[in-house]
Amino acid sequence: MVESGSSREAAVIPVGFEPGSYACVRSLSRRGVHTIVASERENTPAAASRFCDEFVSIPSPYEDVLAYRDALVGLAARDDVETIYPLRAQDAYVFARYADAFEPYVSLVTLDSDLLKTVFDRVALVEAAGEAGVPAPETRLLSDVDAWDEDLIVKSRYNLLTEETCPTFGPRDAATAKSVTHVAPGERPNVEAIESEMRHTPIVQEYVPSSDEYLFGALYDRGEPVTTFQHRQVRGDSYTGGGGVYREATRDPALEATGRALLDHLDYHGIACIEYMKHADTGEYVLTEINPRLWQSLATAVRAGADFPASYWEVASDEPVRSAFEYEVGAGTHLLYGELGHLLSVVRDESPLVDPPSFARTAVEIAASCVENPHFDVLRFDDPRPFLRGLRHVLQK
Repeated sequence: MVESGSSREAAVIPVGFEPGSYACVRSLSRRGVHTIVASERENTPAAASRFCDEFVSIPSPYEDVLAYRDALVGLAARDDVETIYPLRAQDAYVFARYADAFEPYVSLVTLDSDLLKTVFDRVALVEAAGEAGVPAPETRLLSDVDAWDEDLIVKSRYNLLTEETCPTFGPRDAATAKSVTHVAPGERPNVEAIESEMRHTPIVQEYVPSSDEYLFGALYDRGEPVTTFQHRQVRGDSYTGGGGVYREATRDPALEATGRALLDHLDYHGIACIEYMKHADTGEYVLTEINPRLWQSLATAVRAGADFPASYWEVASDEPVRSAFEYEVGAGTHLLYGELGHLLSVVRDESPLVDPPSFARTAVEIAASCVENPHFDVLRFDDPRPFLRGLRHVLQK
């Protein structure tokens, strides 16, 4: 690891503890790109990698998003830096809202402010999905719900809370509200407590019985797809759902059509991580949300051959783009920290809508899949330090 700039073209990977950052660092290093990991955490796993060329300490976007912006602009102004990768919701936010600050220095393949407002607002997103002919759950504001006589889910309206979406926030504040409350028929939740916790009026969606959860990943360049990818989520952070911790690449023309229909309608530009549920009764792919950033399970896509970090670099650097729509179906990877969290969720988490599986059976399934498919997001024997650093953090936490 070096401590200063490089004569090679460089990319900035701003990250906290996001597992996708490691796949990004490895991918760019293979291309000969000088990798700069920028973080508020000196113990971030990606910085321990032998593929990380440089580490830069920056403010936390959760503590002061303007200081975070200024630090990224300072890195962008370096002569060797070509682009910055979006790995957190705050990245998409500062890239869009403060585009004029970055534009003189780097090329960013990211959403503009108007598109970001639609993607970050789940009410507006559901409306856009309806216009595109994409199935989405019935969605209302919590304040508009009078009857609680069906299976419902309460979740944040906004992907990221900022001064524009949260009445108590100032310009330096930015936070995520990720809690999800399952509500059984006849049970009225504590509306006041939920609104107080989320710091805004959240939404209520119908509960969609799903046979499986899927991710549709895409990179669009001014309305045109460059790279797309699909995976099926075998296990999530919790047995009730969440980000994928074991996934397998898949390909379904119906999901491809659904994913592209929404992004085409939005005239999308940038990275899109779209989550879908496959309706257990109808087989339709029902929209959950869009995240305009690289995602937790990026390693699965890269291993399968859908190298999003490389494609992003090509678009940002104005290099010839090698569009990638073919990849290895069935390729899968595990996030081992996440597998542990999934197992613990069986005894810790509760849901009136989803029954917990057997702890013993879940443990056996995790162990068996690790033996049958021994490929991992962060655990690499040619580069063990990121995994060991991450494991230490998880155990301390």
